Amino acid sequence: MKKVRKAILPVAGFGTRFLPATKAQPKEMLPVVDKPVIQYMVEDAVAAGIEEIIFVTGRGKRAIEDHFDHSFELEHTLVEKNKLDLLAKIKKIDSLAKFSYVRQSVPLGDGHAINCASHLVFDEPILIMFGDTLYDAPISPVKQIIDLYDYYQDPVIGLSEIVRNKVDKFGVIDGLDLGNGNYEIKKFVEKPKIEEAPSNLAAVGLYVITPEVFRSLDKMKNGKSGEIRLADAFDLMLAENHPLYGKKIEGEWLDTGNKFNFIKATIKMGLKDSEIKDDLADFIKNVSKNI
Repeated sequence: MKKVRKAILPVAGFGTRFLPATKAQPKEMLPVVDKPVIQYMVEDAVAAGIEEIIFVTGRGKRAIEDHFDHSFELEHTLVEKNKLDLLAKIKKIDSLAKFSYVRQSVPLGDGHAINCASHLVFDEPILIMFGDTLYDAPISPVKQIIDLYDYYQDPVIGLSEIVRNKVDKFGVIDGLDLGNGNYEIKKFVEKPKIEEAPSNLAAVGLYVITPEVFRSLDKMKNGKSGEIRLADAFDLMLAENHPLYGKKIEGEWLDTGNKFNFIKATIKMGLKDSEIKDDLADFIKNVSKNI
C-alpha cells in the first residue's frame, strides 16, 4: 500500500478579493493572528505524515519561498537580542518538510496548476490543498481524508456542510452515505443552481488524488469552463466507473477566501492564542454591547 507522502499546494492565484492588500503580497501570506494562512496548512499536512510540499506558484509569490527558507539575518538579530523563543519559532519553519516550487506561467485552471507539478510525482497518491482552507478541528483534517484513502486506496474529496442558500458558490456532491461521515460519490456538481443542488456537502479544497486523476487531467485540453478543472477530471473518472469517495471533515471549516470569513477565522484562532485570548474576549464583549 502506497502512503501519501507528498502534497501539492496550488498558490498561483491573484487574490483579487483582498485587493489592495494582495497587490504586492500573496493572499496565502496574510496573517491569521501571527502566522500566515499557508503555514497553518503546511503544519497540518506535516502533522499528518506529509514529508514533501510542492508549491505551484505564479508571479508575485516569491514571499512564500522566502517564508519557508532560512533567514540568516533575522536569526542573527534574534540571537543578538536574546529573543530565543522567537528564534525557535523561526528556525522551525524551514525544517517542517522538503519544499519544492513549480511555476504555473499561465492561469489555466486548478487542474492545470496541479498538473504543472506532475513531473515531481511518481505513480503515487498525492495530497492537494488549496490556499483558503483552515479548520478548527479535534483531529487533523488532512489525517481524516488520508485515513479514508488508506482504507479504499481511491481518490478522496474533503467535504463540509454549508447552508443551502450558498451551494451555488461551491462544488457539491451527490453520493451514497456510508456512515461515519464517509460517502461514495456518484456525481460532482460545480456551482449548481440552489434549487438543483443534490446536497449541501461542498468540496473544501482538500483532496487525496491518485495517478488516475493525473491521467484524466492529461486527457483534457480544456474543460466546460474553458480551463482545465479538477472537477472535470472527477467527472471523467466517474463516467469511467472509477470509485471516488468523500469525507465530511469533523470540525469547523474556516474558509479564508473572502474578507468576512478571513476576519472570522482570525477571531476564532485568536481566541485559542494564550497570549491574547483573554483581551480579545473582553474586546468582543465590549464591542457587542454597542452593536
